[in-house]
Amino acid sequence: MKSLLRWTGYGVLLALIAFALVQFWFVVHVWYWVDHNPEATAFMMTRLEILREDDPQARLAHRWAPYNRISGHLKRAVVAAEDAKFLSHRGFDWEAIQQAYEKNVREGEIVFGASTITQQLAKNLFLSGERAWWRKAQEAAITVMLETILTKRRILEIYLNVIEWGDGVFGAEAAARHHFGVTAASLTPGQAARLAAMVPSPRQYSAGRETPYLIQRTAVIRTRMSAAQVP
Repeated sequence: MKSLLRWTGYGVLLALIAFALVQFWFVVHVWYWVDHNPEATAFMMTRLEILREDDPQARLAHRWAPYNRISGHLKRAVVAAEDAKFLSHRGFDWEAIQQAYEKNVREGEIVFGASTITQQLAKNLFLSGERAWWRKAQEAAITVMLETILTKRRILEIYLNVIEWGDGVFGAEAAARHHFGVTAASLTPGQAARLAAMVPSPRQYSAGRETPYLIQRTAVIRTRMSAAQVP
């Protein structure tokens, strides 16, 4: 019995050490990204693998755009659409989480989310799209790291440069060129609102595609952009 307890203790200790090392690996990467740009994300690599199943030569469309070369219209549009309290929270919008929980209880399934921009960035940088309790727990831990180590400006800059805006299209610069033939700096308010409306389901919208939902969602975002606060 004593031997079993001892080996159980060793197992728990090893698990804790492994967990700590994984968290340290995340922290080191976040620290590095204070002044270095991520070359790729977990989501990018996963998407590239899928694309290469059909075309071994497939490549992602991605080009980094510094914060000051991304249209202010796009910054406000994305914040208005995805996380209106971005500047005031510390990674989690607890009111939105409560509202989403209540809606999901009424629906009897998970149909509403409440992820902030920082939570979305944590998922995009490091994790898969799998829905599991451990992934949500790890996402929360990384969210705290991002909010602690990076500024809001840097979080938004990285976010705008790594999220998906089409099949294999990542980041604001590639998105602006793919959908409108302009640079990220040149996006108009209408174009910015259209891109922000695409964020939840980016692969549904090829360049120039119109849907009633997209038109309506774009109009709603346009009305909210002037009130959006960005770093």
